[in-house]
Amino acid sequence: MSEEQVHQVRRRRSGAEVEKLVAEYEASGLGRTEFCRTHALSLSTLSRYCKRRQAQGEAGGVGRWVAVELSGSHPANGSGGSSGLTVVLSSERRIEVGRSFDASTLQRLMALLEQA
Repeated sequence: MSEEQVHQVRRRRSGAEVEKLVAEYEASGLGRTEFCRTHALSLSTLSRYCKRRQAQGEAGGVGRWVAVELSGSHPANGSGGSSGLTVVLSSERRIEVGRSFDASTLQRLMALLEQA
C-alpha cells in the first residue's frame, strides 16, 4: 500500500464534544462552509450533528431556548405574597422560589429534576 492510499482515521467524537462543536458553530456567526473549513470538519458531519441536536431537543426539550416573560415590579415590603422567582413549565406546573430561599434546598431540587 502506498502512502497516498493511507487515510488518517479519526476517532469518534463523544456526545460532549459534538455538543460543544455545534454550540461553537451556532455562536460563531459563520456560515457552515466557513466554519467547517476553519475546524477541518466535513459539511455533512456538521449537518448531521446539527440535525441530531435538533431532534434531541424536540424529543426531550433538552437544550432548547424558551421564552421568558418578566412580570411587573412587586412592592418592596414583600406584601401580597409574591415570590422572588416563578418558573411555569409547559405542563402548567409551577416552581416558585421565595425572596429568602434556601440555596442548598434549591440545588437539591434541581439535581432531582435533572435526573428525571
